[in-house]
Amino acid sequence: MFESTEHLELFTDMMSEGFIVIDNNGTIQIYNNKAKEIFGILHNQQISHLKGKINDGDIVIIGDNAVGKDDGGLDSESLEYIGVRDKRIREDDVLIAVGAYKDSSVKPVYICKGSDEVKNALKMETKFLGIDIKVVIDLVNKIITIEADGEKYSMNYVRYIGHLVILDRATKKMKFYQAQGYTARGEGLKDILDGKEYMAKGENSEFLNVIGKNVFEIHKGCKTIKEFYDVAKGENISYIDEFKEINGFPTMCTLIPVDKDGKRIGAALKVEDISEIKRVIRERDDALFNLEKVEKELHEEKMLKELFPNIIGESKKMNYVKKLALKAANTNSTVLILGESGTGKTLIAKAIHERSRGDKPFVHVNCGTIPDTLLESELFGYERGAFTGARAEGKKGFFEMANGGTILLDEIGEISPPLQVKLLQVLQDRSFYKIGGQEKIKVDVRVIAASNRNLEEEILKGNFREDLYYRINVFPIWIPPLRERKEDIYPLVEALLPAICEKVGCGRKTLSVEALNMLLNYDWPGNVRELENILERAVNLCDGNSIFSKHLVLKPNNNENFEISDIVPLKQSVAEFEKDTIKRTLKLHKGDKKKTMKSLGMSKTAFYERLKKYDIQ
Repeated sequence: MFESTEHLELFTDMMSEGFIVIDNNGTIQIYNNKAKEIFGILHNQQISHLKGKINDGDIVIIGDNAVGKDDGGLDSESLEYIGVRDKRIREDDVLIAVGAYKDSSVKPVYICKGSDEVKNALKMETKFLGIDIKVVIDLVNKIITIEADGEKYSMNYVRYIGHLVILDRATKKMKFYQAQGYTARGEGLKDILDGKEYMAKGENSEFLNVIGKNVFEIHKGCKTIKEFYDVAKGENISYIDEFKEINGFPTMCTLIPVDKDGKRIGAALKVEDISEIKRVIRERDDALFNLEKVEKELHEEKMLKELFPNIIGESKKMNYVKKLALKAANTNSTVLILGESGTGKTLIAKAIHERSRGDKPFVHVNCGTIPDTLLESELFGYERGAFTGARAEGKKGFFEMANGGTILLDEIGEISPPLQVKLLQVLQDRSFYKIGGQEKIKVDVRVIAASNRNLEEEILKGNFREDLYYRINVFPIWIPPLRERKEDIYPLVEALLPAICEKVGCGRKTLSVEALNMLLNYDWPGNVRELENILERAVNLCDGNSIFSKHLVLKPNNNENFEISDIVPLKQSVAEFEKDTIKRTLKLHKGDKKKTMKSLGMSKTAFYERLKKYDIQ
């Protein structure tokens, strides 16, 4: 076709784009190095193997993200070579399979899922004929990894891929692994399973010589190559920088007819690999997404701080509580705040009120401190002369006083069952009668209930009405105890200590590092309220400007006050101790799992089972 191909090859190999020229019979005349690099014909794999072909008994490992697409036309008949006889396997299915080639005595292991059934990845781990095998088809990052006896063979892909590793049955050593450019080399899954010889890989292995071959031998069943061939035969088609996919690779192509003396003698195809550009764009998009996510989280944290300045705590758990409080403030639903004594239930209730009805009354009723005989009259009020000792002018109840605003029914679990009935009616109708009254009073009041009890357990004991529980449990918020969010101790100290110093009437005091560590190692049965009391006591005991551990009066963390109610099943107690020991040992070794396993004298299997069981990150 050309008089001096040597000079043309030298020139085209200097090009930064792939360049392919065919004659009018479809025979490849020029195929420069860049084109070979794009389509995987130039391969510089570090792992070597000799040329050869598959033999009976060889161990075959397959990872295919779309059966029949870019695997040489793999089908159920081809899979029978490794003992997989399953007519349910369809084109496009995601498949992982391990079997012995033409050995019916060995049962294969495989997983096959429809493409719509696999969201992120398909994985399989197995021990096959004494070899540890792991296969991961990662559909998100578009990579298939086959691991055999600790050796990994990974392949990235754009759309479809058929990955394959073959181990020699006798030696258990790798004799073939799939690599980029397998379509051009004719080494698709079906080709190899059909017994076709494969080329060697690694240093000093020969490269596929494509010059003189028909273009369809190198690029099978490709629409763009068909256009390329048609132009070489005389079709008047040409284009510049159009997106095309060749052998599964996204490319930017320019197609040019080649004429001589007015006669069509072939065609030229210039190819630019855009998979790298797409990867860079994807990485940029991921970085922008992550940046936006971080900025959103920072903005959210800042907003929550501004909206709830009195709720101290920056832990993940407390930020979640603040988010719930913000959502609750944007509704008129009844809120139930649960948590141990001293966790700040009243503070959360006030914060919700301030955000929703801040200019209206906030009435805090501690149901546990008012005698049951007086609570009804305190809540609903009474008319004059309603009972002996009643005020002559009568009295407004807390519900009426809170009209337009919010009423906090603190420790609602302390209310007696008879009064719960009347409270239920008020919550349903937002109306009630005063004691001794004949006129129904309607109120517009936001109800927030709080309790340190487990109300579901109280229902089972018969102490709390189930219908009332469901009436108040519309928007539940649980505040975690301080021992579960110890990262909040430092910001709490920072906020509480100056206010305490001002209250006591002394100069500013600071907490020493040893004292802070002491606070961090304490279990805080009294939560934030106990922390505040301990800090105030320390301020009074401290003569200087620094608070040391000797100024902190903490309850001993022991079981001297062990009661019947503290008893838990032995199995649960052992599990809690085991979980705590693993977490503390991991922390001691700064997350080093090998050192942790060694310290605890645990096997790898047992250790990872415990991590999963106890959800230890």
